[in-house]
Amino acid sequence: MTRAHKLTLTMQFPAAKAFPAHKAILPRATVVRWIKAALFADAELTIRFVDEDEGRALNRTYRQKDYATNVLTFAYAESEEDPVAGDLILCCPVVEKEAAEQGKPLPAHYAHLIVHGTLHAQGYDHADETEAEEMESIETEVLRSLGFSDPYVPIP
Repeated sequence: MTRAHKLTLTMQFPAAKAFPAHKAILPRATVVRWIKAALFADAELTIRFVDEDEGRALNRTYRQKDYATNVLTFAYAESEEDPVAGDLILCCPVVEKEAAEQGKPLPAHYAHLIVHGTLHAQGYDHADETEAEEMESIETEVLRSLGFSDPYVPIP
């Protein structure tokens, strides 16, 4: 029997006033379940749900891209021996807009982006085609195990 990986999670929701429906669909137990499904080691993570101004400022500061993006992951492990630690920043208005454009339920899109960010925190990347295929395959498998459809198949 394999033991479940230990997760220490801090959730921050400074965008709650502007996006109360988002906070309502993201109860801690649900977010923990999504993260644990994508964890391959013990981890200490913080998830921060932000508005467009904060998302844009962080993306501009740390990636030199002057727009708000859906998810940013700051991974702090410097080697494979270090514990998994990171911050996931999800920009509520961008996530909402993308879900609507893609015809996906908002919880499904959040689940995908949280799984995606959790994988980044563990060192996965999609910088080249081989890495992207591996990461997308893991994401799809994890999301299916959680009852969500393949996030890379367009909804008709």
